[in-house]
Amino acid sequence: MADVEMKPIDDKEEKKEEKTAAEEKKPVPLTPVAEIKGNVAFIERAVSTLEPRFTHRVLRSLAHLRKKLDDKVLRDAVQAIYTTDSPTKQSLLSWLPDAPTEQSMDIDPASTPSKQPQAEPIPEVDIYLRLLIIHYLLASSDTHAKATKLAHETVDKMQALNRRSMDPIAAKVWYAVERAYELGGELADARPLFLAAQRTAALRHDDETEASLINRILRSYLQYSLYDQADKLVSKTSFPAAAGNPQHARYHYYLGRIKAVQLNYTAAHTNLQQAIRRAPPAKTAPGFYQAVHKLSIVVELLMGDIPERSLFRHPVLEKALAGYFEIVKAVRNGSLSQFQNTLSTYAAQFEADKTYTLIVRLRQNVIKTGIRRLSLSYSRISLRDICVKLHLDSEEDAEYIVGKAIRDGVIEGRIVHEKGWMECGGQKSGYGPEVSDVFSRRITYCLELHNQSVKAMRYPLNAHRKELAAAEGAREREKELAKEIQEGGDLDDEGPDLGEGF
Repeated sequence: MADVEMKPIDDKEEKKEEKTAAEEKKPVPLTPVAEIKGNVAFIERAVSTLEPRFTHRVLRSLAHLRKKLDDKVLRDAVQAIYTTDSPTKQSLLSWLPDAPTEQSMDIDPASTPSKQPQAEPIPEVDIYLRLLIIHYLLASSDTHAKATKLAHETVDKMQALNRRSMDPIAAKVWYAVERAYELGGELADARPLFLAAQRTAALRHDDETEASLINRILRSYLQYSLYDQADKLVSKTSFPAAAGNPQHARYHYYLGRIKAVQLNYTAAHTNLQQAIRRAPPAKTAPGFYQAVHKLSIVVELLMGDIPERSLFRHPVLEKALAGYFEIVKAVRNGSLSQFQNTLSTYAAQFEADKTYTLIVRLRQNVIKTGIRRLSLSYSRISLRDICVKLHLDSEEDAEYIVGKAIRDGVIEGRIVHEKGWMECGGQKSGYGPEVSDVFSRRITYCLELHNQSVKAMRYPLNAHRKELAAAEGAREREKELAKEIQEGGDLDDEGPDLGEGF
């Protein structure tokens, strides 16, 4: 019989097969309803195992999940999770619009009810679904009043249940309450509610909720420029160290705003840097990222420093920081006319960002920068020339400003009143006690970062008990072996009979 010739497979066919196999391996994205059901499973697992990290995992996905919510998704999720008619199910569905009669409900075959009646989900699931409905209602301006009413009802139910496993979700609920009041223009009315809840959370050692409520109260104060009350709140309360990074980032941002208004620019800059480090990635929270950097740039300028140019090229910050970049250029050049023109051009943006009053303070910094540049360029310059170059009103103003700059240590020199000029001295060296202070601050920051990293490490529960059990088992085996040796005598006698030759 003749051999059959095998034809080689073309490379194109192999590539096509590889492409189809790769396409089949790609995971199919979950639908919003399936994602909500998966989150509910994680919440039930967190409650049953007493592990809050599963709840935190669910809450981390809240930002992108709420963008996909609509009335149909929420209605399908409620009906899939609550398979039987119950008061909780009816209460949740009552906050959603009625389903159209012509539309048929698509039921997942995996979620069809079994013959045995299923138990009703835990209360944490109810609060989580209420939180999703509140965010859906807040997306439309027509339903803000309804969202506020639902938020109040959710808070009352949450406080009546008083479950510790509900604490992470409660912190998000309080944020939704504040958002509902803020969108309705009634943020000041919610302040007594937040203060009472903060005292209760502090007594119960509910760190997540207490941190969220402190931030809510600080935001309420700063929204109405009540900086004294905000500073008193900070001095009378201690922010929980166990709170999450987002809450710490907000808290440091609010502290930075308070310290900047109080002229404590060094402390404000430190808090703002902490807020930037603890904040979510720029693409995840672009609004907060831009707000922190706007205030940080102004504080750096007030401290006498110039921000790096690469900061203004960041894709998330480039458009938002256009006006601030012009301010930085004016301060760097020491041009008072350029500063005034930029301030008048972007006044509306600065007022919206609530940095206008801080930027107005930069006028003195612009003049100091101009004086510093003149002191580096001239060994002796008349007060009249300083007045012309810096666009000042009179020579008396120039003399006052130069004298204050010499007293503050901005420049080295002296004013010769008889001849009407300023004599400039040499530059300060780059060494001295200031360098040691900078190094000590860096060392302190590194040690604090190390301590926080050690505290954040997770260890398996009851790992030492497994080691003790293994050691006890080994000890028992040694005792049994010793007992067998004593009872059986010599081990050679117990061996098999190998014959006379051995």
